[in-house]
Amino acid sequence: MSSASPLFPSPLFHGVVPPVVTPLTADLQVDYPSFARVIEHLIAGGVHALFVLGSTSEVVFHDEATRRKALEFAVDRVNGRVPVLAGVVDPTTDRVIAHARTAQSIGVSAVVATAPFYARTSAPEVIDHFRYLRQAIDVPVVAYDIPVCVHFKLDRHTVVTLAREGSIVGLKDSSGDDGNFRYALMDLADRPEIMMMTGSEIVCDSALLMGAHGIVPGLANVDPAGYVRLYDLCRKGDWAGARHEQERLCRLFEMVWVAAPRVSAGSAGVGAFKTAMRRLGIIETNEMARPQRALNEAEAATIETILRQTGLLG
Repeated sequence: MSSASPLFPSPLFHGVVPPVVTPLTADLQVDYPSFARVIEHLIAGGVHALFVLGSTSEVVFHDEATRRKALEFAVDRVNGRVPVLAGVVDPTTDRVIAHARTAQSIGVSAVVATAPFYARTSAPEVIDHFRYLRQAIDVPVVAYDIPVCVHFKLDRHTVVTLAREGSIVGLKDSSGDDGNFRYALMDLADRPEIMMMTGSEIVCDSALLMGAHGIVPGLANVDPAGYVRLYDLCRKGDWAGARHEQERLCRLFEMVWVAAPRVSAGSAGVGAFKTAMRRLGIIETNEMARPQRALNEAEAATIETILRQTGLLG
């Protein structure tokens, strides 16, 4: 295959880039008034970009028309204030390309894609998947490593190969494999234009100390200002202050275990974020896309206690 087009200027993105929650109505449609409040809440919190239609957005539950409308709404609402990255997650390459072309036509700053899934693929096929995607569009591609969902790990060699040839401009690492992430950072130390971000909520300070360019925490939907403080402290080299803020956010993150094992890990995590955002007055409901289950009122009461203990409620 021919190599990808030249790299985009560096660095394209940095800082806190929340994967934006998609609020739903009681009848499971996108709640656009609440969606507008989510976007304003995040921008007011000082985030540096928005990742729309990611895992925290429940992207795989939305059909093509819903994805398009949600992305159009987000780009219009943001109105250039921060970059918008669009998730184009789907099982197969051609479907991902179709989503990416739609996202490009809407005016996003970049697309974010996982490895293909359901079909069992090899590392060379996954590398080709990203090459095909990059060659099909004129916006940057960010690779998304989330093996718990797609059952394929974007290892060090895959990431470095794709980055050095220009098929991707960066990585969102939600694998939990901090060793692989560190080696990829070391391998690409001479390529500062390659954006490396962690998807963790609880080791952001460690990732930034290793040299990560930014963080993509779902919990930032609840407390964007906290993650911006953390990022700023790290940038200043105030590692003691960063550790203190990270540990407060770790306590806040404990909301994701409140509903386990009654519901799935996905419902417990994103459902907790939605429940907290409902209590904070940002969204109207904590509904989850079917067959996921929303948190109940007893669980919501526990999350309210966590919000109070971490300073988000008086």
